[in-house]
Amino acid sequence: MKRSKTMELGVGLFMLAGILGLVFLGLRVSGVTLSAPAESFQLEANFANVGGLRPRARVTMAGVTVGRVEAIELDTEWFDARVTLRLDGELEGQLSRDTTAAILTAGLLGEQYVGLSVGGDPEALEAGDTITDTQSALVLEELIQQFISNMVSG
Repeated sequence: MKRSKTMELGVGLFMLAGILGLVFLGLRVSGVTLSAPAESFQLEANFANVGGLRPRARVTMAGVTVGRVEAIELDTEWFDARVTLRLDGELEGQLSRDTTAAILTAGLLGEQYVGLSVGGDPEALEAGDTITDTQSALVLEELIQQFISNMVSG
């Protein structure tokens, strides 16, 4: 009888550890963090098409994650997508005015993220500024449609 209760307790602890492990992995994959946010600042960028970009998507420079997409909304003045980027505070005043932002895809059908490339302008972007040089998402359906229309007309 005592062995049975000990075994039940061991199985219960093992199941609890497994569930906690799954929750931890789920939080890591989704990009949600439990820590307090570090010092950061916001930039905006306008794109003609954001494709499958989502809030909380990565923002990278040279392959290193330097921030997250905070919000995506329609700019009713120009009728394009306004993307708000939250970047690490250590980059504030470091990005040149001619920095480019492109929506990239991780892998063939993977998640989309924003990639930043720094230019050479001596003036720097400040918090709240807008990145003017942007490259929209590559939409696979549009490429297929263009290919088919070129095949039909050619």
